[in-house]
Amino acid sequence: MPINVLMPALSPTMEKGNLAKWLKKEGDAIKSGDVIAEIETDKATMEVEAVDEGVLAKILVAEGTADVPVNELIALIAEDGEDPGSLEAPKGGAEAKTAPVEPKSTPDQNAAPDGAHASYARVDQAPEGARPNGAAEPAAQGSGGRVFASPLARRIAKQEGVDLSAVKGSGPHGRVIQRDVQAAMEGGTAKADAPAKPEAKAAAPAPEKAAPKAAPVGGAPAGLSLEQVKGFFEAGSFEEVPLDGMRKTIAKRLTEAMQVAPHFYLTVDCELDALMKLRETLNASAGKDKDGKPLFKLSVNDFVIKAMGLALTRVPTANAVWAEDRILRFKHAEVGVAVAIDGGLYTPVIRKADQKTLSAISNEMKDFAGRARAKKLKPEEYQGGVTSVSNLGMFGIKHFTAVINPPQSTILAVGAGEKRVVVRDGAPAVIQAMTCTLSCDHRVLDGALGAELISAFKELIENPMGMLV
Repeated sequence: MPINVLMPALSPTMEKGNLAKWLKKEGDAIKSGDVIAEIETDKATMEVEAVDEGVLAKILVAEGTADVPVNELIALIAEDGEDPGSLEAPKGGAEAKTAPVEPKSTPDQNAAPDGAHASYARVDQAPEGARPNGAAEPAAQGSGGRVFASPLARRIAKQEGVDLSAVKGSGPHGRVIQRDVQAAMEGGTAKADAPAKPEAKAAAPAPEKAAPKAAPVGGAPAGLSLEQVKGFFEAGSFEEVPLDGMRKTIAKRLTEAMQVAPHFYLTVDCELDALMKLRETLNASAGKDKDGKPLFKLSVNDFVIKAMGLALTRVPTANAVWAEDRILRFKHAEVGVAVAIDGGLYTPVIRKADQKTLSAISNEMKDFAGRARAKKLKPEEYQGGVTSVSNLGMFGIKHFTAVINPPQSTILAVGAGEKRVVVRDGAPAVIQAMTCTLSCDHRVLDGALGAELISAFKELIENPMGMLV
């Protein structure tokens, strides 16, 4: 029986990927651990390993193909004793084994939906025709009456009011997948009971002409359509630049963040004189490697990361994220740091930032920044986190507000350090200061809690020796 190779889900949020390159050709022997393909996600290019043995019989998706849905059939592997040349893609009713494939750099298994290890290809969407599709028979259920369905199928069913328990799944083991829900919607079956609506007094007249609107990137209510926007400008006066995977993901996630997470903002000015003196002292004391280069060189941003990590542990109630119907509170601080790259950004996460030394944070960030710009970060290195730091001070920006990066609950916007005149003991004095603004998710932090967190951060920045003990 042939083995199906499916497009793997390389992160919990991945829905499509680009099949960049096949590293094996038809007829090649496949062993467990062999790298068979390169997959481009919105964030990186990753190598995919096979975990089954056989012969690569059929390549069904050519290299260079963009936007291949997760769990789409991309190749067939012939098992021992099968004739590779005789294999065909499964037709209606035909069955085949499913070969898990493993990305060389695997995401954090705790982030995988439904408890599955994220390194294996999900089977939420079986190849078309793999099983008869139905819409009215009950779905496969586990203990406690739970319906087995893919996350995408659940989301569509919730949005459209479809009762999943009445949908027959065509995925592996009867799992309900996207096309099953769509079939149920088209057939008019499996609709959940809707609450009775009061009778309208009078039907509103339909508009004479409604302008078509394009489906938005990110699931938001549609704004102006592509043609409407282009209609405002002279033809030939602009260039159309299609969105790449990273820009689509940024648009989607941050649009959702602004719609779902109720943001509020808290701003403080932090004096930097003591921090700048300590930084100079520590950098001067750095040891040298065999080539005579300093073992570390601390930046102001390294102090900011450390201060946010310590502030979260000093205000533990704020060291939390929102998770649907509850709050997850963490034992250690995980601080993401925005790194700008061409066409977008990464937010690598410093794990246990509260426990790491300033020099360790500095060296880790230099490594992250270099690999981020080369798009070589692993998913587990930029996923998760409780808060993030976005520093635009190097561009001369004094003050700005940043959008929270889900599932995080806060983000700190850091402005430029500058000389300012303040009043000290009734007389003018010159200090160095920077403005920092904390964006907070009001579902997790109330105003007083957010104020407590940013006040703890300010105290650490202005008294930086506290970061060394």
